[in-house]
Amino acid sequence: MKISIITATYNSASTVNDTLQSVAKQDHHETEHIIVDGSSSDSTLSIVRKYPHVSKIISEKDTGIYDAMNKGISLASGNVIGILNSDDFYTHHRVLSKVADAFADPETDVVYGDLQYVLADDVTKIVRTWKAGNFKRSSFYFGWMPPHPTFFVRKRVYDQTGLFNISLRSAADYELMLRILLKNDFRAVYIPEILVKMRAGGMSNASWKNRWKANREDRKAWDLNELKPYFFTIYLKPIRKILQFISK
Repeated sequence: MKISIITATYNSASTVNDTLQSVAKQDHHETEHIIVDGSSSDSTLSIVRKYPHVSKIISEKDTGIYDAMNKGISLASGNVIGILNSDDFYTHHRVLSKVADAFADPETDVVYGDLQYVLADDVTKIVRTWKAGNFKRSSFYFGWMPPHPTFFVRKRVYDQTGLFNISLRSAADYELMLRILLKNDFRAVYIPEILVKMRAGGMSNASWKNRWKANREDRKAWDLNELKPYFFTIYLKPIRKILQFISK
């Protein structure tokens, strides 16, 4: 079971070392790590080149992170593909082994797990934990989605359903998961443990104002797939996030 990990970087020198180390330490050895860099002007590439496990590096301008991810997926030769951002890292050395074990069932198309947000300047401090839970198709109608950095997909699923829609600014990952799990009904398996730690922040979550603006793209994701959400579906995503922060 060869697993390809795609990491998009752009001036990521302050965080990418953690990402690279977490992949290098995995005990699943059939691993391909692809770095897609957007022409960084800092020391990102010199850091990346210190890691012999990295299989492929490309550095060129792109139109955004989802364009970079698409380039990486197109280059991938693994049976399974995961996306690990340059400020994220795996929580332990057996993450990819556990993912491979879940994909041992040939009927499994997607595997995902839980995620922990940590402080950007102190990754030992936990901000909150995102427990994804078991997948039900109806869950999407109630504001659910799995954490994208824990989302592993068979390459043949991408071949059948397509890559990220780069016309979406912040909801391309959400739209992809809607397309794979809800529209096309591929089979997903949940690993009930924290697989990835993510530094708090991000484009759509930088403020509640941004989160509400992102709702328009969330609705567009449903429209693109010719799916009809409940009238309250799109509003439940930010409400769920607010409640998670309040309960922390």
